[in-house]
Amino acid sequence: MSQPPAIHHDLHARRFTLEVDGLEAELVYRLLEGAGHAGPVMVIDHTGVPEAIGGRGLAGQLVQAAFEHARAAGWTVVPACSYARAWVERHPDYADLVAH
Repeated sequence: MSQPPAIHHDLHARRFTLEVDGLEAELVYRLLEGAGHAGPVMVIDHTGVPEAIGGRGLAGQLVQAAFEHARAAGWTVVPACSYARAWVERHPDYADLVAH
């Protein structure tokens, strides 16, 4: 079994990316501070995977990496993109991170 692709986090660009077969999949987010929450809030705006590398669970890996980063940083998450929203519904162990 091959290793999953490495996920890169560019904190300044607010992106998680991974590359497969020379194509890049991405998750883009905004970071809101002082928005009436106890700490920073990661708003996941977009998750995109090129069709040629779709169907391999790559978007899910990106969303999980984003949620894991948010957990480690003490952030809450707003899954604004439809994929991230559906992902967290299927992974209730991350529901505690969702901002209400």
